[in-house]
Amino acid sequence: MLDFDFDKMLFTVPKDQHDPESLRKLLDEHKEVHFVSFVGIDIAGNATDEKIPIRHFIDNMEDLMQHGVQTDGSSVALPGIADLGNAKVDIIPDMDVNWFVDYNYQYIGWHTKLPVGTLRIPSFLVHNDAFECGSRATLKNAIKYFKAGLMDLLRENPYVFDNIDGADSVDDIDELVMTSATELEFWVRTPDEKGDREQLFTAQMLKEQYWKRTYGDVRTALEETLVILDRYGFDVEMGHKEVGGVQAKMKNSGHYDHVMEQLEIDWKYADALQAADNEKQIKYVIRDLFTQHGLDVTFMAKPFPDVAGSGEHTHLGIAARLKNGRMTSLFAPADMKKDFMSPIGFGALMGILKNYEVINPFISSSNDSMNRLKPGYEAPVCIVTSLGKKVDMPSRNRTVLVGLIRDANNPLATRFEFRAPNPKSNTYLVLASAYIAVLDGVKVALENGKTSADLEKSLSKKYGEEDFYLDTDREYRSEEDVFTYYTEEERDRLFGRAPETVWQNLKAFNLYPEKTKIFSESKIIPETILKSYRIQMTEQWATEIYNRLVPENLDFIRSCVKLHDTKDFNDVDVQNWLEIERLKRALGQNTLEQECLLTQIKRALDDKRYDEASDLQLEIKARKEELMNRYADYQKNLMI
Repeated sequence: MLDFDFDKMLFTVPKDQHDPESLRKLLDEHKEVHFVSFVGIDIAGNATDEKIPIRHFIDNMEDLMQHGVQTDGSSVALPGIADLGNAKVDIIPDMDVNWFVDYNYQYIGWHTKLPVGTLRIPSFLVHNDAFECGSRATLKNAIKYFKAGLMDLLRENPYVFDNIDGADSVDDIDELVMTSATELEFWVRTPDEKGDREQLFTAQMLKEQYWKRTYGDVRTALEETLVILDRYGFDVEMGHKEVGGVQAKMKNSGHYDHVMEQLEIDWKYADALQAADNEKQIKYVIRDLFTQHGLDVTFMAKPFPDVAGSGEHTHLGIAARLKNGRMTSLFAPADMKKDFMSPIGFGALMGILKNYEVINPFISSSNDSMNRLKPGYEAPVCIVTSLGKKVDMPSRNRTVLVGLIRDANNPLATRFEFRAPNPKSNTYLVLASAYIAVLDGVKVALENGKTSADLEKSLSKKYGEEDFYLDTDREYRSEEDVFTYYTEEERDRLFGRAPETVWQNLKAFNLYPEKTKIFSESKIIPETILKSYRIQMTEQWATEIYNRLVPENLDFIRSCVKLHDTKDFNDVDVQNWLEIERLKRALGQNTLEQECLLTQIKRALDDKRYDEASDLQLEIKARKEELMNRYADYQKNLMI
């Protein structure tokens, strides 16, 4: 379908070509680029998109590059910062990252015979000419803070250079590099395809889809996507089918219908800010190209109940570029056969685990994300890590929150796999909060002069043992399958009870003030930003319940209709139907004596009684699940 000469198309503008002279020359050579858009990322992770005609951009380039374009507080999610009474927000371009051309493959330019492109320039949101806010600015400031803080720690604790290959002191380091990459999972389907829960569950259990060959439009769309992503220079490593999905059906036309498949695409790491920008552009490309083939794409974390959700495992690493040009990992130990990690690596991992309660609100901030985090679906529910049972036996424990990835033959590959994020997570804030926590752990570890052996012992502590940094009444490491090895009660006691709603998750900022201090003390996520984020996510959670989940639940309740008549039924059918009616009324029908659960949750949200609304959300979810199962049993038993 993409019958274009890609060699004539511009995909990426590297940061060394952002000066006006180079940019004018490049755009003059690529007439297929018709528009420019400054892409600011607000506190909720939403991206701005303007369509500045290319001629206006070229004629006013110097002014636009310096002063950007203006928006207002009603156009972006910055509650408590920019509002209608104080709404000035500028979108200022970032000159230090790659820029991308986003193509509209449904709009072909008549003179170029190529898709019409928009040059998307990653940008910062600036309120009242001074306050950089939004997600990109937060990550940029976190990177700056992290690099300065870690260099100070290396300078003040020179013993750590015994574990840094190729460097004897900070004088050998030219630059610190914070590397990251995400693994993007997503579902594709033909429009309006709902899918059968039992078919999806059975296919998952039998692993009928995992890593299998793709067919038809899905194969074509996936292959086109991989080709285009390589044109952007993302260095794609692979694309493959994931665990979820069912077999599509062939139509008379030769095309497949009833498509419902889960896919994954992986690409090479980049420095943290560029990695987050890359992911944004990759999602646009995926959605656009699959749409070309009549396939709907969803990046929801849990689009279907009882089936594996979509994760976005996020990899975190820290390296140093030495003055001799060599790159060396700061997580890898001096002897890969003796220790799992360096003291910096251990401190970093402990920082994430120690402070995870206040990182989690940035990762799981939607109802959908909370639905994904269920035991048994390869999604983490415990604050726990796995290193490997022995140094020469790397861990591939897929039940933990953070796993250590290491290769004895490639120390530079030493990194953490953060398994909690999902495709809807705001990667800018995920990375910012994680790296702030990493620095907290490294700081305490190095200032206490801890060795790798000391820190492995701390990380492996048992419940009730005191530690210089980690909480006493917790454990943090398990090499077992945490879903099967421990009971639910044991998991909650040893690793902490996971929040079940967005509201429970957001409350962590107040419940753990000693941990929230890592943000305020660093001044990277000050109270202004934290408050804005809490307001935005709370409103988003409440609005989704009120305007989406309540109506959807009502629609489902009304769809559970009586199917048997007065002649064709038995006592089991009667019993099932009576129970179904009871559940329907409890969920969705008011009486003079009692309001139904859906009415109760709306009233609680109206009155901002969020603790009550959170509890009601869980009760509604449990009752709906019971109704779904009961109605399925009812349908199966009928002989009609």
